[in-house]
Amino acid sequence: MKRLTGVRSLMAIGVVVLAACSGDSGGGDTSADAGVVNVYSHRHYDTDQELFRRFTELTGIQVNVQTASADELITRLETEGADTEADLLVTVDAGRLERAKVRGLLRAVSSETLEANVPANLRDPEGYWYGLTQRGRVIVYAKDRVSPEDLSTYEDLADPKWRGKILVRSSENIYNQSLLASIIAVHGDDEAERWAEGVVQNMARTPQGSDRDQVRDVAAGVGDLAIVNTYYLGLLFNGEDERDRALVDKVGVFFPNQNDRGAHMNVSGAGVTAYSPNPDNALRLLEFLTDTEAQTSYAEANYEYPVKPGIAWAETLTEWGEFRPDTLNLSVLGELNTRAVMVFDRAGWR
Repeated sequence: MKRLTGVRSLMAIGVVVLAACSGDSGGGDTSADAGVVNVYSHRHYDTDQELFRRFTELTGIQVNVQTASADELITRLETEGADTEADLLVTVDAGRLERAKVRGLLRAVSSETLEANVPANLRDPEGYWYGLTQRGRVIVYAKDRVSPEDLSTYEDLADPKWRGKILVRSSENIYNQSLLASIIAVHGDDEAERWAEGVVQNMARTPQGSDRDQVRDVAAGVGDLAIVNTYYLGLLFNGEDERDRALVDKVGVFFPNQNDRGAHMNVSGAGVTAYSPNPDNALRLLEFLTDTEAQTSYAEANYEYPVKPGIAWAETLTEWGEFRPDTLNLSVLGELNTRAVMVFDRAGWR
């Protein structure tokens, strides 16, 4: 992934009301409207709302949004079936996107714009979903207790030298499941299980808390290393809480596997729903979200890596430096999710 300098600020955006996609919008017939696109979104960021408003400003197409967890949205799409009003499903983690595809909830779409904006490994090979942003899953270390020269790969975290030093979330967390799926893709189930067992033996405590909690606890001395998403680090280091901002002086960021496959990456992404009443509008919105203006906004405001090549990174991301990303097609993360969960269970990673 190429490091770029300079950051464009998010341009001022006029206010457009985002109506909820509810019974007020009518039944299946009235929702098929040339001026509407209905979004089911797991993302909950102000940046997304601003971009939806900007899309309406540019196209005249009203964006109606309903937010919920990914699992809730997927279940809702299954329940609604052909009667759904949803046109676009937006969620985080390629595993969830692949889950929606396998359950027949998405339709394949393609365009020259999407193919130019989203590299092949960051989209479904058949066009059922496309990445919108990237997050790296990295190692955070205590600067006063760990030298970055002692770090190397995800695999090395199973080494006994890290006994009692690792902090990490539960195996129920989709980001950990996707990381393990990537290890299965490279090494197979048996080796992945040995790795998971080694990490469990090296844990400083039973898995608990969020990615942000792991970082805070590394700084507090509960453990020396943590496995976290870059997105959460950006939010911590630039948040309103002075104590969280001070973490930047206490913890370092390390991108693993730079001499082989590269650091594990995941995406937030979107797919046009299988029974979309307004598929053309959904495709236009998807193209907009993968193009320059939206990609710049994601990078600057949310500390996410853009999917479109050539977009400047936020200053915090550039400070962490260049790195080699894993180019594994992320559809594999969803395909191997069930096996990853089983490996975690056998390894005792709770």
